[in-house]
Amino acid sequence: MSDGQVLVLGAVAGFTIFLGLPLGRVSSLSVRARAFLNATAAGILVFLLIEVTGHGIEPVEEALTRVTSEGGGTWGAFFGKATLFVALFAVGALGLVYYDRWLRRHTSGFGPGAAAVQELEAPRIARLSEGKRLALFIAMGIGLHNFSEGLAIGQSAASGAISLALLLVIGFGLHNATEGFGIVAPMTGDAERPSWAYLALLGLIAGGPTFLGTLIGQSFVNETLNLAFLALAAGSILYVIVQLLHVADRLGHKEALMWGLVVGIVLGFGTDFVLVAAGA
Repeated sequence: MSDGQVLVLGAVAGFTIFLGLPLGRVSSLSVRARAFLNATAAGILVFLLIEVTGHGIEPVEEALTRVTSEGGGTWGAFFGKATLFVALFAVGALGLVYYDRWLRRHTSGFGPGAAAVQELEAPRIARLSEGKRLALFIAMGIGLHNFSEGLAIGQSAASGAISLALLLVIGFGLHNATEGFGIVAPMTGDAERPSWAYLALLGLIAGGPTFLGTLIGQSFVNETLNLAFLALAAGSILYVIVQLLHVADRLGHKEALMWGLVVGIVLGFGTDFVLVAAGA
């Protein structure tokens, strides 16, 4: 398989995320339906958090095993990887907390009809509704995760494991289709529907890194780079889960909240089972 064909497969795996994005244009949903959709998005991300954290911590555990059981490696290598994972996990989670606080502080004085000089000078992201801003944060977190998925596709192809690369494309493509639905869920309660251009931007942010990761993964294999992006993704996904659950709780309907969480988690693990069943 040529490099060009592998890159096309990486693009397909990433851009299936666009399949779920049109849901963001649906209007007139009931409060119960909005609570369910937000909780389902949170459930999908709970699965992703489990998956991303598990894969990200593997190199740290392997470094510890080499020191304690296999008689090789060094404590410095273990502590270095552990520190990198924890630090970038914190950056992914806390960085978004402080950035969101900064945005709120700079937009708290805006009111109806207050779109004057101060508002026009505010960052464009600050002018977004809460739902659109949360959708953007979700897309960013998923994009970091998808970059690591692209690395896996590219590295598998580069090592000659073409069948594994194909299986990864299928599995990641299914994942991304459900993740697209998770991105737009917070916007279903907005009075104004998101534009097609904004949905396309979210798709590029979330799905584009799969292609970029495939491109880089074909060129070289770097365990530290993969660990770094997984840690950042895990932290940012944790932040978004908390925000989604807060929104769902505000909407009420605890039954819809719990059903949504269950459905989202089942969807996540269900698509993952495709890879497991295929032996990937």
